[in-house]
Amino acid sequence: MASATVNGLDSTLVEIVADNGLSGWGETCPIGPVYQPHHALGARAALEEICPGLVGADATSTRTVAIRMDSRLTGHGYAKAAVDIALMDLLGRHLGVSVGTLLGGAVTDRVPSYYSTIVGQPDDTARIAREKVEKGYPRLQIKVGGKNLEQDAETVHKVWEAVGHRVRFAVDGNRGMTAAYALQFDLLCEGIPFVLEQPCNTMEENQGLKGRIRRPLYLDESTEDLNAVLRAIATGMADGFGFKVTRLGGLTKAAVARDLCAIRSLPHSCDDAWGGDVIAAACVHLGSTVEPRRFEGAWIAQEYIEGHYDRENPVLIEGGHIKVPKGPGLGVRPDKASLGNPIATYGR
Repeated sequence: MASATVNGLDSTLVEIVADNGLSGWGETCPIGPVYQPHHALGARAALEEICPGLVGADATSTRTVAIRMDSRLTGHGYAKAAVDIALMDLLGRHLGVSVGTLLGGAVTDRVPSYYSTIVGQPDDTARIAREKVEKGYPRLQIKVGGKNLEQDAETVHKVWEAVGHRVRFAVDGNRGMTAAYALQFDLLCEGIPFVLEQPCNTMEENQGLKGRIRRPLYLDESTEDLNAVLRAIATGMADGFGFKVTRLGGLTKAAVARDLCAIRSLPHSCDDAWGGDVIAAACVHLGSTVEPRRFEGAWIAQEYIEGHYDRENPVLIEGGHIKVPKGPGLGVRPDKASLGNPIATYGR
């Protein structure tokens, strides 16, 4: 990315077990320690603070549990998200319905995905873009901001030459541009239709670009919580969003962000930073509830990682799309034997 190079990541899985023997799974996997103010050890430290106070809580009420979590620790939504997702999974299994149903009901059983390239050489990125379009991806996200201005612009031009109008695409700065860089980049890419996602670091920098660049501006990393989403919508700063489920605090809060966007007809994705089948299933279920014309896709890490928590029901990208997992809850069940012993257990 523009901010760092990541070679491997550490994910945290949470299992919540109810008195009736049913359980639900959640996951949080920050993409390294500098992409956002989140990191793997921070998630586990936060869960150590939170989880002892959740024993005995009413698992059928995500609101009650959210209040308990907030009473024990301020912030750290990315850690609380793993609990929220696990509760949704558990509640779905208890009621015999999918997480998508709990989130308001799916409008499709197959959601579009999109492919995100790394910051690379222009020719390599164009080749990858062509390959992914041929595999059926309806949208591409081209990473820029880690090279010089001319090379970033060359990358966009070469991708456009390779795929043209065959695919929708976004150009993602991952907070790596200054405002001056973004304005020059916009001029150098004149005539190429794409969405510019999170070019600059702060809300204020990105807001200053509105009316000065010629293409839609999407926010990603700046949407740190629902207040930030509401601010971006109310001020007209954002033309769309790249939402991360765990950054927003879990599925419950991500569904609120989805509904806020629906009010203003703003497109958005349903993603997360990284992770395996559990967080992938959560993103896909949420994505299945979004009106298709406003949906930018569900990004999952499956193309970049090996193996699955649930080998029988893996969450897979096929033809650039992802089937919504079937069955109650998330529709995936990690193989506990392959995970080893839990690093912490809380109960009575």
